[in-house]
Amino acid sequence: MLKAILLVGTGGATGSILRYLTTIYVQKKFLTQGHWATLTVNVLGCLLAGILIAFLYRNINGSDNIKWLLLTGFCGGYTTFSAFAVENIKLIQSGHVATAAIYILASIILGLLGVFWGMYMVQLFHKIP
Repeated sequence: MLKAILLVGTGGATGSILRYLTTIYVQKKFLTQGHWATLTVNVLGCLLAGILIAFLYRNINGSDNIKWLLLTGFCGGYTTFSAFAVENIKLIQSGHVATAAIYILASIILGLLGVFWGMYMVQLFHKIP
């Protein structure tokens, strides 16, 4: 358990740092806003997750240590969107297309509502003396 936690933490820290550096690079290189950098990170993270899954399951029989370090840790630190995408692909591949569609829509809609309501609550409580 401790080993898994350390692997996830190491991978996550590395992924988070690379996410920050990728964001800075994309914003400076293409003189663009944050949302394009986020899209870049999300797409690259999903691409990497797909490569890792294919490699891990075909070449090293899915070593748990490598999964914890690279998939859960690194990809999770780089972008949680990669985990979201992998989960949906697994649902679709296992024939649960309706569940995947509900999960996708619920994640997007509830995520946006969560941000909206969080911001609203701060504004509401900020006005209270």
